[in-house]
Amino acid sequence: MSRPIFDLTGRRAIVTGASRGIGQTITLALAEAGADVAVTARSLENLEDTRRLVEKAGRRCIVLAQDVADVEDCHAVISQAAEALGGLDILVNNAGVENVRPSLDVDEALWDAIVSTNLKGAFFCSQAAGRIMTGAQDEARGGAIVNLCSLTSFVGIPTAVPYGASKSGLLGVTRALAAEWAGHGIRVNAIAPGYFRTAMTEVFYKDEAWQGQMLAKIPQRRFGELADIAGVAVFLCSDASAYVTGHCIPVDGGYLASI
Repeated sequence: MSRPIFDLTGRRAIVTGASRGIGQTITLALAEAGADVAVTARSLENLEDTRRLVEKAGRRCIVLAQDVADVEDCHAVISQAAEALGGLDILVNNAGVENVRPSLDVDEALWDAIVSTNLKGAFFCSQAAGRIMTGAQDEARGGAIVNLCSLTSFVGIPTAVPYGASKSGLLGVTRALAAEWAGHGIRVNAIAPGYFRTAMTEVFYKDEAWQGQMLAKIPQRRFGELADIAGVAVFLCSDASAYVTGHCIPVDGGYLASI
């Protein structure tokens, strides 16, 4: 299989929540494959390291502040990013939050904060991108949308009900949009990272007993490394996955396959 089908030269991408961790890793992978990238996060300052890495890879990087829980901001920033890039071919919905709490203690504020960011935000960013990708202008040529789902899209995790609800819903959004937009040349897929040590999940890894229990459940007997996400992201954004839509690829060391 030749390398060019993975080539993203000339593609214009937007990655939300790109200041660190998985979002930053995916951003750099797209840039190294040839894409120019617009990156968003709540704070512009937090995106400077991502900008530096993208520009070091020789690609353009547009930096924009965005609160994906705000629907108006979703539409405005996606449109602004696409205009700055000269079009839009790829959207990666990575922005997300998590807060571990026993279900009996979950209040409305926590529920709304998690679901609004992880589910509502991803949908309305996709809607904004879809309007551009299905536009009447000559350069509209479809595109690829990749959502960051989770193992909680498939299995129940104690103390993570709002998060699991948001990520299960995001898998449903992925499938529905894939079916609806396929005729426009838009592919919609998802990635479900397994156990990766990031700033958002650090709370779990402080417990050595928990680490031992989880490693025993992962056939590869290791936690994910950020580089493990990069190839899957490029695959789903490139012509290598031209006939793949509506699917979620777990990157989990075999966890889901073994339960």
